[in-house]
Amino acid sequence: MSMSREEIYDKVSEILVEALGVDDDEISEGATLMGDLGAESIDFLDIVFQLEKSFGIKIPREELFPAENLQNNPDLVSDGKLTEVGVAQLKSSMPHVDFTEFEKDPDLNKIPDLFQVKSIINYIEGKVNS
Repeated sequence: MSMSREEIYDKVSEILVEALGVDDDEISEGATLMGDLGAESIDFLDIVFQLEKSFGIKIPREELFPAENLQNNPDLVSDGKLTEVGVAQLKSSMPHVDFTEFEKDPDLNKIPDLFQVKSIINYIEGKVNS
């Protein structure tokens, strides 16, 4: 079931509008789920469920939003920032995310900014078009 990026964007937008109670015009590829759209951690479960249902795919736990596992590992985090090893591990577990800005200052508090609408679209595009 191959889909265009635009078709995926439209479905993802509908899901986010419903799950987060935001308006269509608040959704853009660069919008962050938490900062711009007000998502909370509980919303991520609903979003994943709706993505699975809408696209007919299975999203393994921690595959779309895997960052939580890093925080208590001293090899991956030092002084509130991801180490080089931590950044490398996060990048390998999230190939659908653009790390360009994050790598300049890998502060743990900036991890939520990685979860953008375009990250979900990239992930879904990889799943449905592979």
